[in-house]
Amino acid sequence: MPSFAKPKFSFPFRLIDEIKNLKTHKTHREIPEKLEDKLLVASWNIANLGLQDRHTDHYKLIAEIINWFDVVAVQEVNANLEGLRNIESELPSYYSLIFSDRGGNNERSAFIYDNRKIKLLELVGEIAVAPKDHKYIKIKGITETFTGFDRNPYLCSFQWQNFTFILITVHSFSGSTSKSDLNRRALEAYAISRYADLNRKNKNAFSKNIIALGDFNIPKVEPGDVVYNALLSRGLLLPDHSTKVYSNISNDKQFDQIAFLPDIKSKIVNNGVFDFDTAIFPELWQNETSKNFRAYLRYYISDHRPLWMQLDL
Repeated sequence: MPSFAKPKFSFPFRLIDEIKNLKTHKTHREIPEKLEDKLLVASWNIANLGLQDRHTDHYKLIAEIINWFDVVAVQEVNANLEGLRNIESELPSYYSLIFSDRGGNNERSAFIYDNRKIKLLELVGEIAVAPKDHKYIKIKGITETFTGFDRNPYLCSFQWQNFTFILITVHSFSGSTSKSDLNRRALEAYAISRYADLNRKNKNAFSKNIIALGDFNIPKVEPGDVVYNALLSRGLLLPDHSTKVYSNISNDKQFDQIAFLPDIKSKIVNNGVFDFDTAIFPELWQNETSKNFRAYLRYYISDHRPLWMQLDL
């Protein structure tokens, strides 16, 4: 993604106050504390990480949120790893990183995980559909041809207690709202769903517990939406949301999702979206226009909100 414009104003804030604001809102949103017998999985598209000139205290705020979870999938990591390394430096030493090489839009994908609780296993890679198999990525009514992912989904395998699972971090093609671009997104979503379906039917699969999470760029999370339908067409499910909190700070999109195969549904205890933007920088909200407030958040924190899910064996 191109970098957002740097705000032309500065905003001094007290870090201790903003962390307190985050923690208060964490309680309001009922994000549980980390527990040994439950797993907290999250996903966050951190806008142009490594490309936008964040300050140390901004990285501390981002790290504060990441530290609430056991494993976090991160999208929009720039080829320049400075941003990711800056987050790492603000996290406790028991957090580890693993990330992909740069792909489309000069982006990487990453996982940040608590190595005391979960173990990184041997299966690590990208989902790439061989050219000979492109013909199988097709959807009734769509004439466009699948030619590969804009950014290959990145997968890593983990073990928590006796539970082995695969996380696939996704940042789908964005493009415009044109029909052809929406169809391209739908084909990418179908390719991910097909991968998960084929994997669960494969007797030699490394693990059949698959969770695909990230920025799917879904216009509408409802039946009839071409991207939504494609994502769920081969057995993937989305969690039941008790409240409708959008995943972007403009509060009008649900691009980011956590999808999983049916066997995982019974293990889900809770899930949600953390709308950090309604909690931090209240003075900025009061003293600036809403446009400037969002511009500051987009540049220094993100235009996306993290989403999370808690699992219980």
